[in-house]
Amino acid sequence: MVARRKGERIEPSFGSGREAEVALRITAEDRAVSAAGTDAPRRRARPKADAGPDRAEAREKRRFFFGGGGNGGGEKPPQRARRGFFGSFVRIAFTVCLWGGIALVGLLAYFAIKLPQEAWAVPDRPPNVKIVSVTGDLMANRGLTGGEAVSLDEMSPYIPQAVMAIEDRRFYSHFGIDPLGILRAAFENAQAGATVQGGSTLTQQLAKNVFLTPDQNIERKIQEVILALWLETRFSKDQILEMYLNRVYFGSGATGVEAAARRYFNKSAKEVTLGEAALLAGLLKAPSRLSPAKDPDAAKARADIVLQAMLEEKLIDQAEYEAAKAQKATKARSYWTGAEHYAADLVMRDIKALVGDVKTDVVVETTIDLGLEKDAEKAISATIDGAKQNVSQGALVSVDGTGAIRAIVGGRDYATSQFNRAVDAKRQPGSAFKPFVYETALEQGWRPDTVVNDQPTQIGNWSPQNYDNKFRGPVTVADALAHSLNTIAAQLTVAVSPAAVIQTAQKMGIASPIIDNPSIALGTSEVSLLELTGAFAPFANGGYLAKPHLVNRITDVDGTVLYERGADVPPVIVAPEIVGMMNAMLTRVVTSGTGRKAQLKDWQVAGKTGTTQDFKDAWFVGYTANLTTGVWLGNDNGAPMKKVTGGTLPAVVWHSFMEAAHEGLPAMPLPGGYDDGQEPAPLTASTGESSGGFYDDSEVAPDPRGMPPATDPYEEPYEAEGAAPAPARSADPYAAREVEPEPRREITPEDIYGVEPLPGDPGYEGEPMRPAEEIAPRRPTTRVVRRDQLPPDVVLEGRVPSGAVLEGPVDGGGRPSDRSLFKDFFGG
Repeated sequence: MVARRKGERIEPSFGSGREAEVALRITAEDRAVSAAGTDAPRRRARPKADAGPDRAEAREKRRFFFGGGGNGGGEKPPQRARRGFFGSFVRIAFTVCLWGGIALVGLLAYFAIKLPQEAWAVPDRPPNVKIVSVTGDLMANRGLTGGEAVSLDEMSPYIPQAVMAIEDRRFYSHFGIDPLGILRAAFENAQAGATVQGGSTLTQQLAKNVFLTPDQNIERKIQEVILALWLETRFSKDQILEMYLNRVYFGSGATGVEAAARRYFNKSAKEVTLGEAALLAGLLKAPSRLSPAKDPDAAKARADIVLQAMLEEKLIDQAEYEAAKAQKATKARSYWTGAEHYAADLVMRDIKALVGDVKTDVVVETTIDLGLEKDAEKAISATIDGAKQNVSQGALVSVDGTGAIRAIVGGRDYATSQFNRAVDAKRQPGSAFKPFVYETALEQGWRPDTVVNDQPTQIGNWSPQNYDNKFRGPVTVADALAHSLNTIAAQLTVAVSPAAVIQTAQKMGIASPIIDNPSIALGTSEVSLLELTGAFAPFANGGYLAKPHLVNRITDVDGTVLYERGADVPPVIVAPEIVGMMNAMLTRVVTSGTGRKAQLKDWQVAGKTGTTQDFKDAWFVGYTANLTTGVWLGNDNGAPMKKVTGGTLPAVVWHSFMEAAHEGLPAMPLPGGYDDGQEPAPLTASTGESSGGFYDDSEVAPDPRGMPPATDPYEEPYEAEGAAPAPARSADPYAAREVEPEPRREITPEDIYGVEPLPGDPGYEGEPMRPAEEIAPRRPTTRVVRRDQLPPDVVLEGRVPSGAVLEGPVDGGGRPSDRSLFKDFFGG
């Protein structure tokens, strides 16, 4: 062994041989205290109990794993490699991402748990009520959305393209949230110093619209992200886009593209042009502020931005862009427009009573004829716009023989006022109420040619006056109605009793309360135009009850019938002979009385005018064998018009509408076939002046303040001065007569009336009969031929004499003049 240097400490070794050297060896470098130079006490090193091959192997493994430590021999251990900055950054970033992801998952799970259970199922779209005409044409959509849902294939392709271009360009590539879009929005907002762009995807917007409240807070935003991710896993991109377009709000009460297209452009979503689609897409940023009904210029400016985005995305070419941008800004109507919306409102008012709560989309089939509806709207608006007599509003109702409402106009312009004056306004009808007085009188024994006396009449404290404050002496009942003589109507009301007149009016369809008072003869109790028009319809259809109705059938979108109007034959409420006489008398109102402006070429027209005190209300209700139509004109505030009477502007409106409604139809007479056989000359006043048509085509009801109060003691039979006493009658006009009729003398050719005058007729009691020529021209004698008087094999051919009346049933399913529609309804 080589001699050691002087003073060098000999270190101990353990074991012997090579194995011990490898196993454990201590050098001077392992000492804690330097070997040189001190006399400090030294502690004997204690041998390690775990020294040996096993210990060495364990240390070697630790060294390999941790990269440091000695090798157990005299060799110098390898130096540990130092990590660079990038490696440390990656290690830290990985750790942060790992724990951040765990925290994010936990946060999402927390807010997901807080979502209500129903948030995990897409709620049904609010039900839509699609209202169509009798021919199936769309009239309106009603419901919370204002329009039905449409598929992507059913709408204009420009709509989804425009929406994606301005709201979510990467819609088909992201997974519900768009990180790039969020970064872009953050950058744009930072540059602008304000929120000018959002980072929400269409999926997020759908989640917000369908599931969440509009609150702006971190919890709602996180829930929006959760639901967007869920929607992307549950539905396809096309399904999400379709749901979005059918549920997003476009302003002005329109939810969904179909409702918006109808609202702003009055067309279906499938017909929307490029420029219109850009406008709709632009509304999504601020539906109320950018609405073309409020600010068309702002809406157009936003639409141009949408067009630019579509051009950048190569969804349109330069030519399409220029053409659409060149379109002028147009102000949309401020509200739904069109008279058909009055009918739609009525449907929504009644639908719950017909089918209960609407929980799914339904289709309501109405009785409205859209062509007639447009004609009616045009007649009302054109007449009011051209009038200079201080008239601002009007209404029109037209029904057929079954009571089906074919047209209804509730005001001058629906967009301006949605109040339905045809249904909800109650007004005094004036003389338009008189037909019910005359019908009651006919049922109690009077006849059209019965002579009554137009003279000063006193009923309690009330003295009814005619329009011109003149009296005409003896006149027939028919002439009194044709020229709307107030004195005669009052006399007849007293004779038959106001209660009987009220009963007749209610039987015909008047539902409004009627005061039991003689003044009802002049129409002082308020009614609606709809019920008054419906009450005239039995005269046109042969005596059947004609209750106005609007809904034929209600189905769901699959065609399942939820409601259908029955086809039961309504009851007969007016005897056929009464119908014939009323039609004859009301026809004379139009041919020679106050309603001459309502005449139609080739058609038999009957009707009645009505005017109230101070010209506040003017009415005309008339009918043909085809339609019964009522018209009202006036002002909502009750302001007087300038001498507008029922025979002037209302008759003009009626004529304008009915002329269009009857165009191309074959003319048909009214039912009844009653002919009084005379064409009366104009009546003259008692002063002897020639009328020369001096009637002002009007009649005015007296001031209601001058009427006797309802509590006046008129319970006893009225004894009006000059009134015609009532003939003997039965309480039920359709029951067998309990009172034997007055015996009649044999008819002679000289008898101009064809029957003996009824008892009490003025001009026959206590005074000589006036010459017939002073009352009316001579006419042929009336002959009555009953069916049981005919031979069983008789065949009637040729022309029936004008005075003949055939009574009894007729074979063949009804009169040849019955309309086909009416035949179909009642059979035959």
